[in-house]
Amino acid sequence: MATARRATVSTIRPLITPEGVDLRIKLVDAGTRAAAFLLDFVIIIVTAIVISIVALFGLAGLKGEGAQPLFIVWIILIFFLRNAYFIVFEAGRRAATPGKRMLGIRVASRSGAGLSVDQVIARNLMREIEIFLPLSIILGRSEMGLADTLTTIFGLVWTLLFALFPLFNRDRMRIGDLLAGTWVVEAPKLALVEDLSQRQNARAFRFTQAQLDAYGIAELHKLEEVLRRDDYFALKAVAETIGRKIGMMVDAVDSRAFLTAYYGELRAQLERKLLLGTRKADKYQR
Repeated sequence: MATARRATVSTIRPLITPEGVDLRIKLVDAGTRAAAFLLDFVIIIVTAIVISIVALFGLAGLKGEGAQPLFIVWIILIFFLRNAYFIVFEAGRRAATPGKRMLGIRVASRSGAGLSVDQVIARNLMREIEIFLPLSIILGRSEMGLADTLTTIFGLVWTLLFALFPLFNRDRMRIGDLLAGTWVVEAPKLALVEDLSQRQNARAFRFTQAQLDAYGIAELHKLEEVLRRDDYFALKAVAETIGRKIGMMVDAVDSRAFLTAYYGELRAQLERKLLLGTRKADKYQR
């Protein structure tokens, strides 16, 4: 039991929000990350098979003419599929692919700020070098009859070195995480916080337009994390910080109700602005 407790503590890391609150996140072990990737890989393979079947029907319709351009288009589509899949899902609000969501994990920025699109692109394009490039070389040479034992061994060793990298660093990071400044953390599935905004004490708080304009999307995401964790001291610290910034006094006992109400109204305002083509990334944007 003591060993298990030490192992748990060793995966706990500080994650400081823009308001200076330590969320104390828990890193995901390499096995869970591998399982999430395999789930995503299966989804990608199934989608690629569907695209391939459609391409074959298109080739049959062309009666053999234009096979090479169609093959090139197919290669481009598969390339964008395996990269866009990870980038689009991880750049979303949940910062997680379907595979990660199934296992209750997500990507987070090590700086504590909101996860940026640049970080998501960097960590996922590195996967091309880590995994897909050596495997593509092996498959390509095999199709041309040029693959040999040395090429196969080189490609497999290359893939294994990158794939096993999370086992040899204390933060369980891929090379892509190291370069992008990200890590993968646990994101337990809890009740949606907006449901709590229906409580009477949450509805007691009202905010002006100027008070809601104090924060943006990055802070909204961090506020949601604070509410999901439901830690009394974190709730109190964030409520005090936001209260000072927007000019409201918040009692400690009302911290959760205040933050729930503010989260609900801030989210509604940001969604309205997005519909109008306005996007406030964080509190620093005017």
